[in-house]
Amino acid sequence: MPVPRLPTPAALVAVVAVLVAANLLDNRWARSWSLLTAVAVSGVLVAVLFWAGGDRSELGFGRNTLVDGVRWAVALIGIVAAVYLCGALVPVTRGLFADQRTDVLSGPEIAFKALVAVPVGTVLLEEIAFRGVLFALLRRLRTATTAAVLSSVLFGLWHILPSLNLNRDKPTLGSVFGESVAGAVLVDVGAVLFTALAGCLLCWLRDRSGSLLAPMALHWAVNALGYAVGFLLR
Repeated sequence: MPVPRLPTPAALVAVVAVLVAANLLDNRWARSWSLLTAVAVSGVLVAVLFWAGGDRSELGFGRNTLVDGVRWAVALIGIVAAVYLCGALVPVTRGLFADQRTDVLSGPEIAFKALVAVPVGTVLLEEIAFRGVLFALLRRLRTATTAAVLSSVLFGLWHILPSLNLNRDKPTLGSVFGESVAGAVLVDVGAVLFTALAGCLLCWLRDRSGSLLAPMALHWAVNALGYAVGFLLR
């Protein structure tokens, strides 16, 4: 007997519930398992989409958009690299690359961050979740613009826990907002708003290119190249 198709509203509820659990696992309960969590949760989310009648194209991995996705990916990585190079060369912006979370890491540890932790632990999960599954399900019920906004709001909220100590981890932010509770709250709210706006851009890239490869490439470049440049500027 075939399995009944999961209604889209029920699929949305299931996806949000899975993401709440994943966020708590990553930031409170099982931080050392983040890579395993990312792979497992990504698989669950894709399974939910397919159970709700989705396919590879709706997820953003359709064969007909693969070439365009690769082109977008290469171009976006090049743009981020150029921007970071300019930022590293200008004294005013050079301090933005300092991060106490990575200042103590060795070269191999930075390489692991850039080539494994970021693409698997961050990009894979977040892009499949917010620009893949959530965006696809929301587009069935709303316009592409509304789907992008709703997905991006959830993406911003996803960053509440990871950004709680950002004012201490980033010396530049700490010097502006201080290291008090009020400063932490202000920085956390700013991080949520910034990531929500970034989510809108990533959704636009997903919609414009037709491929999840475009937002994945930009997301990876911003994070991974940031680690690399910060390491080189020590």
